[in-house]
Amino acid sequence: MDALLLSRIQFGFVISCHILFPAFTIGLASWLAFLEFRWLRTRDAVWRDLYFFWLKIFAVSFGMGVVSGIVMSFQFGTNWAVLSEKAGNILGPLLSYEVLTAFFLEATFLGVMLFGARKVPEKLHFLATCMVALGTLISTFWIISANSWMQTPQGYTLTADGVFEPANWWAIVFNPSFPYRLAHMVLAAFITTCFVIGGVSAGYLRRGLHVDAGRRMLKLAVLFAAIAVPVQVFVGDQHGLNVGEHQPTKLAAMEGHWEQGAKGEGVPLVLFALPDQKAERNDYEIAVPKLGSLILTHSLDGEIQPLKAVPADERPPVAPVFFAFRVMVGLGLLMLALVLVSLWQWRRKRLFESKWVLNGWRAMTLAGFVAILSGWYVVEIGRQPYVVYGLLRTADAVTPTLAAGSVLTSLLVFAAVYFTVFGAGIWYLLKLIRKGPQPHEPMPESDSGERTPARPLSIGNRTPDDATAESAP
Repeated sequence: MDALLLSRIQFGFVISCHILFPAFTIGLASWLAFLEFRWLRTRDAVWRDLYFFWLKIFAVSFGMGVVSGIVMSFQFGTNWAVLSEKAGNILGPLLSYEVLTAFFLEATFLGVMLFGARKVPEKLHFLATCMVALGTLISTFWIISANSWMQTPQGYTLTADGVFEPANWWAIVFNPSFPYRLAHMVLAAFITTCFVIGGVSAGYLRRGLHVDAGRRMLKLAVLFAAIAVPVQVFVGDQHGLNVGEHQPTKLAAMEGHWEQGAKGEGVPLVLFALPDQKAERNDYEIAVPKLGSLILTHSLDGEIQPLKAVPADERPPVAPVFFAFRVMVGLGLLMLALVLVSLWQWRRKRLFESKWVLNGWRAMTLAGFVAILSGWYVVEIGRQPYVVYGLLRTADAVTPTLAAGSVLTSLLVFAAVYFTVFGAGIWYLLKLIRKGPQPHEPMPESDSGERTPARPLSIGNRTPDDATAESAP
């Protein structure tokens, strides 16, 4: 293992840990805004209790996302100095825009959202929740824009020494793959949160706990998934067409498509195979003739560029891309099937009594996280051997003086710290979920009076009398 491979493993490990938490909090922030809106409209205590329950989970998840993101940014200077030198004029401003427009917005209102429930007017607190939700979406906008530019670079000029200079910021930000990837990622984040909410609520209903809250959450999860999952299927199809246009080698790796067939034969849809990159073929292949053409080109005899159309050193590692893509699509189909069954049982008025449906939601609680990781591996591994697609190879972007021993040491340290910190954080999240939504001290009916600020990270076994005593002068 040389410094290049270890650096790639380290970056992959760090980003795999990091992406899970922002993806979860993107959807969770909007869910919190909805819950507070329902509380303000109805004054139903269940909505208020659900808000503070998920607020605790949001606070922990947001904190772990920030910690993992800080570590990730260091690697651009330590492990990928040439990438920073060559593409920093474009990537630097895009990432700084994310800080200026999103992180500052979140930082401004996050404290009010977490601790100001009894200190500020209700409408101002609701505004803070909405601003945090908006901040997560703006952050996604800039991060996806920067990554999409590395996938489909546009709007640049190259200097004599290979440095990228911005020529058209509009073309840089709204590069060809950006709209599809932004929609795909935001929907994936919302669906991930939706299935966590649905799985948690199904668990409560199976155990007979927090029944009213569990029913409300499960209904909303089914409704949202019934809209978002089919939309995600459509967006994914459009994204695939875009990949075929701008990154045909990645698409060929996703489909395990090695060579062009006879004219009019079309492209088969490979359901299963063991790609053999050295032999340039698929072993134990199970495929449906012409179905690949129909899905990938929307015609029965359409063609896509095969892997053999480019030299071997221009191809990504096929097997990881091939299998990760099938994991992502397979989970998406399972989600769609579960939603359809849930709607059918809801129509029969058996949604909350059907053990199969409830167990299905419990089993799919973490499916969104696995699908996001699989999709990210398709995106990142599929663009290899380039870090800026078609222009800057990954091997040429690594810090040239980097020692393999140093990278291995930092990788082991990162792994130890991550497993310790995130292990404790996940244990705490599970403890919160097991406890479930608890009756919470009502928000003030007016803007006057002093109250103890809410403490969203406190699990506490406090009774309502304890809370009243603590808030007394």
